[in-house]
Amino acid sequence: MAAAEIQKQTCVVIHCLLQNEQYFDMVETDGPGDENSFDPVKIASKLRELGDDYDERVIQPLMKNVQKAAADQVVTAFSDSVDSLCQMWVVERAEVASEKQLLKAAITLGLFMKKNCPDMMNVAEVALMGFVNNRLTSWIAEQGGWVSVSKNSMC
Repeated sequence: MAAAEIQKQTCVVIHCLLQNEQYFDMVETDGPGDENSFDPVKIASKLRELGDDYDERVIQPLMKNVQKAAADQVVTAFSDSVDSLCQMWVVERAEVASEKQLLKAAITLGLFMKKNCPDMMNVAEVALMGFVNNRLTSWIAEQGGWVSVSKNSMC
């Protein structure tokens, strides 16, 4: 799958992830469908599960850096916070691929911002999309795209 297509899909998936889950729970697909087709709502749901497992005591100090950042520095502060969180997890869980740790850390921080900084949601969405597109597009492509990542890498 081409990088441009993955980046486009990433934007849709991240948008679904950070929107109101209740809305997407009511969305009904057109029948059983192909389980190998791109469904951003299902992928966002898998990502949400991946990001739900976090310790607020660890994330809180990282989020303070993002919240204090000037508007034009939020993306950098978000990226730095993801790297810091990922480094903590790599020490604890070295057997897990570093890319999966980056994805989990980015999703975790994005969901934490959604819950605790609703006024920053637009910038959080941009930061999360940018981070995933800049740092993880190649890995997502190597996995076979978002559908494969959601099936194989989020266990």
